[in-house]
Amino acid sequence: LILLFYLAVAAIPGSVFPQRGTNPLKVNDWLANNPTAGPILDRLGFFDVYSSPWFSAVYLLLFVSLVGCVVPRMGQHWRAMRTPPPPAPRRLLRLSEAREFRSTDDADHVLAEAQRWLRSHRWRVREGTDADGARWLAAEKGYLRETGNLVFHLALLVVLVAVGYGGLFGWKGNVIVREGDGFSDTLTQYDAWGGGRFVDPSALPPFSFTLDKFDVDFERSEAQRGAPRLFAAHVTYRDTPTSPAESITVGVNEPLSVDGAKVFLVGHGYAPHFIVKDSTGAVVFDDSVVFLPQDGNFTSTGVIKVPDADPSLGFSALFLPTAAVDDVRGPHSTFPAADYPAAFMSAWTGDLGLDSGVPQSVYSLDTSRMTQLGLESLLPGDTWTLPDGKGSIELVGYERWASFQIAHDPGKELALAGAVLAILGLMGSLFIRRRRVWVKVWAAEPTGTLVHVAGLSKTEAPGLAPEVADLARAAGEESDDQHPAG
Repeated sequence: LILLFYLAVAAIPGSVFPQRGTNPLKVNDWLANNPTAGPILDRLGFFDVYSSPWFSAVYLLLFVSLVGCVVPRMGQHWRAMRTPPPPAPRRLLRLSEAREFRSTDDADHVLAEAQRWLRSHRWRVREGTDADGARWLAAEKGYLRETGNLVFHLALLVVLVAVGYGGLFGWKGNVIVREGDGFSDTLTQYDAWGGGRFVDPSALPPFSFTLDKFDVDFERSEAQRGAPRLFAAHVTYRDTPTSPAESITVGVNEPLSVDGAKVFLVGHGYAPHFIVKDSTGAVVFDDSVVFLPQDGNFTSTGVIKVPDADPSLGFSALFLPTAAVDDVRGPHSTFPAADYPAAFMSAWTGDLGLDSGVPQSVYSLDTSRMTQLGLESLLPGDTWTLPDGKGSIELVGYERWASFQIAHDPGKELALAGAVLAILGLMGSLFIRRRRVWVKVWAAEPTGTLVHVAGLSKTEAPGLAPEVADLARAAGEESDDQHPAG
């Protein structure tokens, strides 16, 4: 229980901080916005929680603890399942549920009727005789309660094994695809990729797909303004390079399943299209650029680096689908749909730092060795002529992009089976009641047969008293006023 608590606590950072396995773009953005704490948390594994050494340590300790808990109990339960019910206690009337009455039937008839009732209700029954000549029946029911408990713990082991197997032999990656562009399942095509220890990155399934069109629509009512109503990627895919092309729509919780992998749609955004000319008038950049959304209204940030321009140029920009400007927030988007798109640009010239050998993010611009040329806002079709004849930049329009997570998890079926077993085992351990009952008789001529009936429950669940009463009636009790023992 302590290790389960530790595991739950260890999983909290996985919900608080973005994870590389699911959204590497947000991880990069978090690191860029937190230059002091970001690297420290990154070294501690807070952005790769589920593959971190400390999470794995708790995971393995929990696995060992479960094995040490389950294996000895399986032997004990096996012996208990084969052990007959214990003999009747000497003083049955001391139990909390006990009844005493006299029957006009002989002892054989009383025991036979009691035994018939017990067996018809699936009790395990044992007969015996005390040293004083009293004959008794002992019956027990609910052995499967402990079976359910063991099944639950075994199912947790199955889930842990499934997760471990998936971690060793599974892989997943993320990629951003613009409308009209394609993706092939090779390592170099991924923006971020991670695989298990026994995964060969060169042996990935050879499927590919093209993002033909991305459809998204947003709610415009005041109550749910901005919430997505439609969120779907229309793709054309091939299982292998020589396979015929097939079309499919990938939506929320509707992934593309191909060659053992699943392609999930996890995000989307805008890719503004720019044309950049340098001081000579030559076109040095003509492409759409992925901008990353910063809020629910898709206020998006991005950069353009043009090292081949004369001189080298760099732009940092905001793309606003529905542009607005105020004194408090400055430029921002008021709605996620492109109702009034605009870009707010900051132009720079100088050394982009691309030749320094230090890796750079495509979503950030190092301006430490650059000179700012100015600020400008552009609508689609507008052109900004840079100062001093440095060139120009035109906002042509925009495209959409979609973010996909592609994953192969070979342990998910086993994990599902373990989860189902865990639920069934838990239900058995909660709802099956373990209890024992005894019937003891003495031949007491000429007053008839003295009968004691008692029961004992191993849980506090209700239901024992009615069963003892039913057994007493089956043994010959005529009315409830015959048992002064209660």
